[in-house]
Amino acid sequence: MKEALLISACLLGTNCKYNGGNNALPEEQLAALRERYRLVPVCPERDGGLPTPRLPSERMGDRVVNRAGEDVTEAFCRGAALALETAEREGCRLALLKERSPSCGSGRIYDGSFSSTVIPGDGITAEALKKSGLTVFGETEFEFCVFSFK
Repeated sequence: MKEALLISACLLGTNCKYNGGNNALPEEQLAALRERYRLVPVCPERDGGLPTPRLPSERMGDRVVNRAGEDVTEAFCRGAALALETAEREGCRLALLKERSPSCGSGRIYDGSFSSTVIPGDGITAEALKKSGLTVFGETEFEFCVFSFK
């Protein structure tokens, strides 16, 4: 039986990105992931109740605020809790998430100024998954994720 990999749905081509698009990985990468893992897609922002499309949001400390200045933290926290429930139910030990996202970013996120400035930090979901013991990768760490874990 293949190991379960929690993965951002936008990386699989699901149109759940804030602007209505996706961040689909190249087909050869998706094929390699499917060969190695049972993929478990999540979109914490959509699952937390936010529409698609939606205003872009960025993390500001413990809060998440959209470009209009509205606090959307509750939806992000709800989505993170649902992603964690899914990971636990499906037996995921690993997650491959969208980098720089206020929900999925791992290690580096946008700074909250909406100026494309990246700072050290985690998105709400990535933080929750790490605290629960999952190993979290960003999409540029694809090869490490695929070839380093057995």
